[in-house]
Amino acid sequence: MNETAVYAAGAVVWRLIEGKLMVLVIHRTAYADVTLPKGKVDPGETLAETAVREVFEETGIRVRLGIPVGVSHYRMPSKRQKIVHYWAAEAVDDAIRASAFVPNKEIAALEWVTPKRALTYLSYPVDIEILENFLRFVDDGVLHTFPLIALRHGKAVGRSEWKGPDASRPLTSRGARQAGLIVGPLRAFGVRKIVSSTAVRCVTTVTPLAVALGRSVDRTDAIGQDAWEEGTSDVRTVVGKRVRSRKPAVLCSHGPVLPDIINEIALATGTLRGSYLGSAAALETAAFSVVHLSATNPGSGIVAIETHEPRE
Repeated sequence: MNETAVYAAGAVVWRLIEGKLMVLVIHRTAYADVTLPKGKVDPGETLAETAVREVFEETGIRVRLGIPVGVSHYRMPSKRQKIVHYWAAEAVDDAIRASAFVPNKEIAALEWVTPKRALTYLSYPVDIEILENFLRFVDDGVLHTFPLIALRHGKAVGRSEWKGPDASRPLTSRGARQAGLIVGPLRAFGVRKIVSSTAVRCVTTVTPLAVALGRSVDRTDAIGQDAWEEGTSDVRTVVGKRVRSRKPAVLCSHGPVLPDIINEIALATGTLRGSYLGSAAALETAAFSVVHLSATNPGSGIVAIETHEPRE
């Protein structure tokens, strides 16, 4: 990251009204302008967490992030560069009804408008560019998406330092901290299903997430390192089930197994292989790659992949 820049995040929030696509714009009180919801990163926060928090704070609507739709760069009056990351985010009916938004000193009003109206309504070219990026996906038939997230376990005690079975190696204190820190970013993408290798270091990594969600961990040897080394792993079955379910899920596994997970997602969705798949699988401990797939046609290929590094 550019240490002198100001980082922020936001979203193109959308919904369908009687089958018609609408996007949310906000009228800011102090600036008398029309923009997309966004805001600066708080200390210790990831960009994904910022985007979800800012949408909620400005609109009262809780969203989960969909595909990334671009990054805007511009100079602030202070001459510092501002870098804003955006995702698409659907506003479901229940979340809209639950919103307690009232006009305030920051936001004067919220307005749902057609994309065509928004393109002429937004006050800043950088916002228009982000909306145009989103609409290119829409034109390609991509609107409803779901994420499959490949997660590498947190930092574990090294093999040379551990006398017991490899699968029982625990997380280090750093790994335990990482397990807590990934809860927010994973929740930002709406994870509901948690699948993990049976190895202690994997299960322990996703336990804080399971507690936060009130969900159980689906443990399987099929994506474990021992089975992978013995040639008995079954990544294809696990991935295929998750692709067919079309629900947000995280798969926590091991460095050597992650390339198989990413490749099987590509295979299951008819995606052409490329070096970008290798990059998405080359994760350090507690890092994860979000693979976005079309919920209406998963076989149309991977829509986007983004990789998130641990905060420490």
